[in-house]
Amino acid sequence: MGTVCLVEDEENLIQLIKLNLELEGFKVSCFNSGEKAANHFSENFAYDLIILDVMLPEVSGFTLCEIIRKKSSVPILFLSAKGTTQDRIQGLKLGANDYLPKPFNLEELLLRVSVLTNNKSASELLEYKISNKRIDFQSFVVKNEFGESTFEFSKKEMSLLEFFIKHEGRVVSRDELLDNVWGTDQFPTSRTIDNFILTFRKLFEENPKEPKHFHSIRGVGYKFTS
Repeated sequence: MGTVCLVEDEENLIQLIKLNLELEGFKVSCFNSGEKAANHFSENFAYDLIILDVMLPEVSGFTLCEIIRKKSSVPILFLSAKGTTQDRIQGLKLGANDYLPKPFNLEELLLRVSVLTNNKSASELLEYKISNKRIDFQSFVVKNEFGESTFEFSKKEMSLLEFFIKHEGRVVSRDELLDNVWGTDQFPTSRTIDNFILTFRKLFEENPKEPKHFHSIRGVGYKFTS
């Protein structure tokens, strides 16, 4: 159904939210400190939603929101025991999409998650790093470590790459890729995907014959790992 990153330092709350999101069909990644999450968010934003607690060890949720917004427009939902109007305003000014005070009703949380993850336009990536290359999703170009453009993607290549990023770590079949990227009104062959993968490997793999990012899963399809 989608991917959610939860940053929360209360272990009981982590387990409660994670379990219920997984029951709703979401894949959930969790971090229990702001510092761990900040290191992760330096490169990874491939989620349909990020849930941030405001009061976190080392690095606050507000600071994490600022880090994320420099690179991505992924939806952000704040959770906080500080439910004053000023705190909510600050969170929204930093770029959050929603703010839910603690203690909260679990059904309300799940409803807000559903609304935010169904907002497809808000989950578009701005930039993403693979190996030593950065992908600019606004200009469709790949940049090297010096910020120089080295390749320009077609719209279809960009859509396929974004699908892989949003489903990182999951094996996806060729049929699933064709249905989600090309749709039912176009009739490419699975060989079309194979050719795109060859392009991705030439761009991002140190050794295209021994890929570390775009893996072939024999008889099934492909898996992307960053």
